[in-house]
Amino acid sequence: MPELPEVELGRRVAMKVARGRRIVDARCADDSIVFDGVPPARFRQALVGRRVRDIKRHGKHLWFELDRRPWPCLHFGMTGGFHVAPGGPRVKLKSSRRAPDHAWPPRFTKLQLVFDDGAELVVADARRLGRIRLREDPATEPPISLLGFDAHRALPSLRRFRDLVRARSAPLKALLLDQKFAAGVGNWIADEVLYQARLDPRRRANTLADDEIARMRVALRKVVDTSVRLSNDSDRYPRGWLFHRRWGKNPRAVTIRGERIRHITLGGRTTAWVPGVQR
Repeated sequence: MPELPEVELGRRVAMKVARGRRIVDARCADDSIVFDGVPPARFRQALVGRRVRDIKRHGKHLWFELDRRPWPCLHFGMTGGFHVAPGGPRVKLKSSRRAPDHAWPPRFTKLQLVFDDGAELVVADARRLGRIRLREDPATEPPISLLGFDAHRALPSLRRFRDLVRARSAPLKALLLDQKFAAGVGNWIADEVLYQARLDPRRRANTLADDEIARMRVALRKVVDTSVRLSNDSDRYPRGWLFHRRWGKNPRAVTIRGERIRHITLGGRTTAWVPGVQR
């Protein structure tokens, strides 16, 4: 699933194409699941003729601020992403090994926006797990209003972070994946944070000492900010990151330092961790 850095990269790509531009056409798939029950004609009516003033993000959710409400609010789901026409950048999960789709519009297009300068922006979603909604004020309405702090823009103070962690009894991996705790953190980010903080993903949140909570907060800021700064280009991540060795459930996998990597399932998600380091 696209995580916060990928969605932030998508926001920046969309900003270059759409901000300040007027939408002259909106082609919407007849898909009541992805469009959350809104008919294509209603969605198109809300978009065509509107100028894009800004594009905002909270966690894994994006929304377009137009010159008239309601505004479109997007979540990419497992396989969704932006495509820029034709042959421009596309935002996708970096760990995916699938060959790029060079067709235009791409397969599984759900929303195709055409702007007054001829540029186009497409949302495609093969598995139909993403959602495209209309909201009067996305930041104050569900699902965004139900989320926790944004892990990039709004990391709480150490005191507040400590209180939030201590209020939970879930395993640390489950805590970090809970979008009501930290919006935008996904599977690989949670594993990387706990590896860098030297914390066992099975530990209960309310058992952490003050210094352990501080290490987790520092690691969360470092991992998310680094990934965003590097435009989600995983080839540029520091060589010592667990990210480079965590994939595939390889029983012989080791870190760059030779530490053994184990794979377990926590909360229904595959978790990579290093028992020799994480306590």
